[in-house]
Amino acid sequence: MKTVYILRHAKSDQGDGSISDHDRPLNARGREVAPRMGAYLKTKGYRPDLVLCSTARRTVETCELVRPSLGDMTVTFEAALYLAEARAIADRLRRLDDALGSVMVIGHNPGLEELAHDLSQSPLAPDQERLHRRLREKFPTCALAVITLPVKRWRDLKAGAGTLTDLMRPRDF
Repeated sequence: MKTVYILRHAKSDQGDGSISDHDRPLNARGREVAPRMGAYLKTKGYRPDLVLCSTARRTVETCELVRPSLGDMTVTFEAALYLAEARAIADRLRRLDDALGSVMVIGHNPGLEELAHDLSQSPLAPDQERLHRRLREKFPTCALAVITLPVKRWRDLKAGAGTLTDLMRPRDF
């Protein structure tokens, strides 16, 4: 069994065009919400073996604000995750070391939201239907989707095979 924690970066400044999209920082709301998401992760006992994070400033800042709640862990910053499509993220997951049981991906929409939809199967139980309905509504900034995968090897990751086990959005705190 493998677990993927999909975390969209916290709310960022829209910018006035004076800085590149890649360099946009978190705004005050983002800096407030990200540590709360970290506390939620800690409360739930979610502790990824590895964090894959986009190199965009807003994702790096989100990671820095969430990380203290998770303790010591390996974080890899990857430029390829910046605005990556779901397929590219899934391909990256398939190349993970099988010794890793769980990974967190911190990145951007629409790729992360599409990944959450792609990896999770149709709901089988009422509680899963509720989670899927909330996911279809919106995957806002600093939202977290947790998907468990019935695989032993990351390379066996397939669309529709996972189970959406949790979805937390800032408005749900």
